[in-house]
Amino acid sequence: MRFNIDISPQSWGRVALTTIAGTIVCIIAALYVDSFNFRLLDEAALGRAILTDILLPLLLAAPLLLFFSNKLRELAIAHARLTIYASTDALTGVMNRGAFSTLVDAYLHEVRRTERQPQGALLIVDADNFKSINDSFGHDRGDEALRMIASSIKSLLRAPDLVGRLGGEEFGVFLPGSAPDQAAAVAERIRNTVFEMSFTPGGTAHRLSVSVGGAAFDRSITFQDLFRLADQQLYAAKQAGRNRALVRPVVRYEPVPAVAA
Repeated sequence: MRFNIDISPQSWGRVALTTIAGTIVCIIAALYVDSFNFRLLDEAALGRAILTDILLPLLLAAPLLLFFSNKLRELAIAHARLTIYASTDALTGVMNRGAFSTLVDAYLHEVRRTERQPQGALLIVDADNFKSINDSFGHDRGDEALRMIASSIKSLLRAPDLVGRLGGEEFGVFLPGSAPDQAAAVAERIRNTVFEMSFTPGGTAHRLSVSVGGAAFDRSITFQDLFRLADQQLYAAKQAGRNRALVRPVVRYEPVPAVAA
């Protein structure tokens, strides 16, 4: 039977391993230093010397190593929590815009660098007529609606997919490895799931809806250009009457020319 021991910086396994290994090293060091005197000792004195070299590290080094290892574990936990807080949108629990765009951009850069066959899609999900919710029911109910929308989006995604709040009532969804038809299906499921949600602020039923614009790529592309193309589809969905999902493949990609200052 195989046992998997967690030795990550945040685990007690790392504390135990560090304490045990450090104590053993201290015992070996004490025995080595004292070994030069062993030949001068009789059998009884030799036994006492060896016992002392073992007990002193156990009594002194082990507690100190345990204490400092645990402090390092606590620091690792605190650092991990700060990292999560810094990259998470406090209201919805999904990634914030900075973390989302950084991860997507890093993925696209890696695809270009390794020359793998790229494939995936970016969706932009925007709540329809969201201002009317805040105006009619208050910002607390508006926040509740955003949390419901974010939760619905997350429930429909795979493990490698990414979701982030881009700002206001707008969310980004990145689908690495998805073909255009798969991305369109996800976009439609998001739209339909939100539309069928039960949202009853103050006991009054209010229908939520989102418009989804998406761009599916099968070639090297930057995050800025992918976002621009997805945003164009979102605008088209809004213009077509909202509560729609429009996803199109990137048929031809040309870098956006730089604008002269």
